Amino acid sequence: MTEHFFDHDRLDVYRLSIEYVATAFDSSRSLEGLHRHARDQWLRAAQSIPLNIAEGNGKRSLKDRARFLDIARGSALECAAIQDVLVVTGGLSQETDRDLRSRLVRIVAMLTRMAMKFDSVSESSREYNHSSDYEHEHRDAEHEHEEEPEQSHAFGRPFLICVESFALAA
Repeated sequence: MTEHFFDHDRLDVYRLSIEYVATAFDSSRSLEGLHRHARDQWLRAAQSIPLNIAEGNGKRSLKDRARFLDIARGSALECAAIQDVLVVTGGLSQETDRDLRSRLVRIVAMLTRMAMKFDSVSESSREYNHSSDYEHEHRDAEHEHEEEPEQSHAFGRPFLICVESFALAA
């Protein structure tokens, strides 16, 4: 993969995840019988890493990018768990596990940093300019509700009572 046709091709984490998929496929060739379900799940999770990186990198919204990178990160962690299962059941050697796990650690670290970068929203450090008129307006607005409403008399009764009676009748 020396040519970069798409933006995700330029990402180190994408290239590392593609290498991980190739190594996982090579390592899984001998997995049969009882290990076939773990193998199938492992290969799906491994492929999910670069697929979600590429799809997320194509999103215009930073929140969407972060979400897809989080999914890719979850798939990488799933691969680590499946490798644990394969090691304890004799399907994967500890040497192969160490090699693959070191790649996953790097991939997870990169995805974590990228997702945090895209997921954070910060305000600029410039101070907001507000006038003193606003402060007085705010203080006046705070106390408006404390004032008694003006009573208007219609037909000898307070206007508010008339409005309340009308609302109840309707």
